[in-house]
Amino acid sequence: MTDIHDDETGYGATDHDGDQLELAERLSLRRVAGMSTQLTDITEVEYRELQLERVVLVGVWTTGSQADSDNAMAELRLLAETAGSEVLDGLVQRRTHADPATYIGRGKVDEVREVVIATGADTVICDGELEPAQLRNLEDRIGVKVIDRTALILDIFAQHAKSIEGKAQVELAQLQYLRQRLRGWGGNLSRQAGGRMAGGAGIGGRGPGETKIETDRRRIRTRIAQLRKKLREMDAVRDTKRAERRRNLIPSVAIVGYTNAGKSSLLNRLTGAGVLVEDALFATLDPTTRRTQTSDGRVFTLTDTVGFVRHLPHDLVEAFRSTLEESAEADLLVHVVDGSDPDPAGQIAAVRTVLSEIGAGNIAEQIVFNKTDLVEPAALIPLRTLAPEAVFCSARTGEGLDDVRARIEERLPRPAVELRVLIPYARHDLVNRIHLEGELLGEPEHTGEGTLAHARVNPNLAGELSSFALGAEAGRS
Repeated sequence: MTDIHDDETGYGATDHDGDQLELAERLSLRRVAGMSTQLTDITEVEYRELQLERVVLVGVWTTGSQADSDNAMAELRLLAETAGSEVLDGLVQRRTHADPATYIGRGKVDEVREVVIATGADTVICDGELEPAQLRNLEDRIGVKVIDRTALILDIFAQHAKSIEGKAQVELAQLQYLRQRLRGWGGNLSRQAGGRMAGGAGIGGRGPGETKIETDRRRIRTRIAQLRKKLREMDAVRDTKRAERRRNLIPSVAIVGYTNAGKSSLLNRLTGAGVLVEDALFATLDPTTRRTQTSDGRVFTLTDTVGFVRHLPHDLVEAFRSTLEESAEADLLVHVVDGSDPDPAGQIAAVRTVLSEIGAGNIAEQIVFNKTDLVEPAALIPLRTLAPEAVFCSARTGEGLDDVRARIEERLPRPAVELRVLIPYARHDLVNRIHLEGELLGEPEHTGEGTLAHARVNPNLAGELSSFALGAEAGRS
């Protein structure tokens, strides 16, 4: 232990700050050997086996090919592992449609129960959104907890939400999901009361008043109203920032794409944003906007958005609508696709479905195939056929990033008014605004009377520059 010497004040102060610790060391806990009451300390592997929820996956294959079914189950496995579980087995049933009572049919439920008993699983995850009756029937017959794909995704979002807004959005989606699935049994189903004049059942039909399930529903409705009010207040702040960007006519680019496609990595490469990058689904829930500029000095914003997934829960889309609107307000969508994924076409279709839901289906789109370092050259040929105008890159290695930058600059909206101006040196602020808000068409020339510039600018700035214009405007594009 380091000794602390008292100074003349009598306090344990020193004349320097002392040795500083790394942030990770200050925030972490260190295991002290020999403190366990067990005979030996368990290893990390044994600890994970002890803590991870043990699950069996169940899916119903109704449409598409077997490859589509396998991809869907592989994605469900990744979702389950991201939520913190250990997948023991996966079962798929071929049906024309899901069974309305038990999702997989009464006979197959017994087979799932046998697998659960044999593997020691404590949870069954179904690849679909189950009705309340299906959930109840499956839990009664299998004897363990049953959740559906929607509940699984909501759980992952709850684990990854960091900001106040993100947590409120996730809670809102969870409550909307739970409100539809509240059920009561036994004494909880007591009647409201009232005789025939009051519309009740008369003698024998009266109860103590509000039931437990009605109380829960009322509390959920109250909490939903509170969350929506809180999110509206946060929306006002976001709208103010958007309005400021629109007032200054700063072009905006939104990075969209499937979850874990590498959107945050691309943002970091293009802007040095320092956003969390993690090889996990839904690692990014809070949008990050960074201001950057093109090679010729045009300023624009680049926003990293939440990732999408097949069959993204409707309640989640509604709760995150204000966040997703960052995409709907953009001038250009950079659609990042995982080039190493076995079904990139499915990813593109899933993302475009959600974009249409939030009103961003008609915005200009630039597809970027990422993770090309994980793809064999021959496998790139089908991708070029799938999206002929796409750009290929690897955010991890940096390969192809210059092509991505060039394509973004090429597709950014350009200022509408082209003019030549001679700006006095006393109004150098206008030259600076041309750099920030407009596009210089050549190097400015410094003359004895001022700065001679040929540029494209927005109409507002063009009005301020009109008194310095040389002749008529060259035209509008």
